Amino acid sequence: MSDSSKELTHPLVVDGWFREVSEEYFPGQAFMLKVEKILHAEKSQFQDILVFQSTDFGNVLVLDGIIQVTERDEFAYQEMITHVPLFGHPNPKKVLVIGGGDGGVLREVVKHECVESATLVEIDDMVIKLSKKYLPNMAKSYTHEKVQVFLQDGFKFLKDCESRLDQDKFDVIITDSSDPDGPAEAFFQQAYFKLLFNALNKDGIVISMASENIWLNINNLKKLKDVCHTVFPVVKTCYCTMPTYTSGQISLMCCGKNADIDVAKPSRKLPAEKERELFKYYNSEIHSASFVLPTWAAQVLDNNS
Repeated sequence: MSDSSKELTHPLVVDGWFREVSEEYFPGQAFMLKVEKILHAEKSQFQDILVFQSTDFGNVLVLDGIIQVTERDEFAYQEMITHVPLFGHPNPKKVLVIGGGDGGVLREVVKHECVESATLVEIDDMVIKLSKKYLPNMAKSYTHEKVQVFLQDGFKFLKDCESRLDQDKFDVIITDSSDPDGPAEAFFQQAYFKLLFNALNKDGIVISMASENIWLNINNLKKLKDVCHTVFPVVKTCYCTMPTYTSGQISLMCCGKNADIDVAKPSRKLPAEKERELFKYYNSEIHSASFVLPTWAAQVLDNNS
């Protein structure tokens, strides 16, 4: 069902509330947002897509029943998944974004003057189209001169990168996928991280949305970190707070190809005034602080180290 004069419905919107319920990913808890109006609801070739106007969080994009972004708090996630790897890298010029069809990560990437190209690979063109219509502050990045878009499977794109010379590979790769279900499931497996490794140049950094956080399925987060460790010499977990992500937090897995680069410390910094001008959430202090985990969580994820 798509846009029309007829009032739209969706099975996850009941009595005026959107309900995010998943015993698999969020056992024993759920999240709700009050709905002002359903703007779009249909199944694309790849996933169920819902866009609605909420009463307090602006427009909301939902894929396969899981909130991806809301206009009110999207900047927290977009800034952290982007600026942690980009400021962690000494001189990022070529950046690749896998997923992220809403355009939010691209918007943040092009804030770095040193970046020469920002490439987006998105499998579902419908996400891009709907974001341009309903999430314009994020999708405005598509008009930037440094941005190029490939509508194809991320795996295929990365496989094609393996034959590139090192200087033609990427400095930073950002995996902005949805949760490990449907088309995004493969983004959490070893084969994918091997492709990422081979698509990076010698100082390359990759960051991936980890789906989990320390409060939800921390053992799955540990498994993902262990998978990354089989491929990358540097693997660290950071996080950001997000009111509309179930339990209010999302973890990010940051991996480095060069063991001498500490991704938890910015390689470059901007003056505080410039940070306030460009960012709402990110700053050089929160960059490092986001890698500091509570004692019990660090014991699980870092093997008591």
